[in-house]
Amino acid sequence: MKVNMKGTLLSFMGLGAILLAGCNDKLAVLDPKGPQAQRQADDTMLLIYLMSGIVLTVLAILVFMLFKYRASKQSPDYEPPHIHGHWLVETFMIGIPVIIVIFLSFVSVKSNYIVESVPQEYEDQEPLVIYASSSNWKWHFSYPEQDIETVNYLYIPAGRAVEFKLYSYGPITSFWIPQLGGQKYAMADMVTTLHLAADNPGEFWGRNANFSGRGTAENIFDVTALTQTEFDEWVTEVHETAAPLTEEKFDELLEPGHLGKSTYTGTHLEFSPAPEHNHESSDEEKEDEEDHSSH
Repeated sequence: MKVNMKGTLLSFMGLGAILLAGCNDKLAVLDPKGPQAQRQADDTMLLIYLMSGIVLTVLAILVFMLFKYRASKQSPDYEPPHIHGHWLVETFMIGIPVIIVIFLSFVSVKSNYIVESVPQEYEDQEPLVIYASSSNWKWHFSYPEQDIETVNYLYIPAGRAVEFKLYSYGPITSFWIPQLGGQKYAMADMVTTLHLAADNPGEFWGRNANFSGRGTAENIFDVTALTQTEFDEWVTEVHETAAPLTEEKFDELLEPGHLGKSTYTGTHLEFSPAPEHNHESSDEEKEDEEDHSSH
């Protein structure tokens, strides 16, 4: 017994040391750097406070009941009177959970609508469109406006909305930059849209949050938010120094395996376009598609 107690104590001490060692590092999802992530962090803290209040209330009631109705010095043959349910107690037991569910449903629906739309602070500007596609086990970022493509790293301008068009050249993956917003799936036969923005320049990390084979753990990418001037300078530098992306080179990049960062002029959209089915097309895009199909 002494050996087991000693082992348990050492285990808790080791766990405590690990937790304390990480106290200086903020949890990414609770360290938002963009409006979408801020909304989700606020909702997370709301849930934590609400659940903490419920747990503490239940524990307080438990302590009260244990103290008030603890064993007494009644005779062994004593039988307490049979009492039917009290209407007030039953009202609280049913009513409070119903109110909590209604409240959380309202918050969730409202938040989902907000994070699925262009960030409210950036609605008056044209977003930067980036096609983010995954393959085993890497990320390809195509900038149609800038005519640039990068692999496993992403540069975006701070203070500007970014509209990601997500799809996959392999299994379903999940595009996630924790400090900028929540994750969304990328699939092979359709395009999904994710709206994000970085309020200020900074460096973040992103990854595939969905298990997609043995290389998932290293299916990550770096994200750097630059000022608009720095972003424009980077675009100019890429066009002056990077090699063009050919179809043969892109086929090579799609081969399963891990790669470092690389940069190209041109995008694979020219010879390997994104799926035509857009899961979240805007009304204008749908009208354009109908016009093209009618012609």
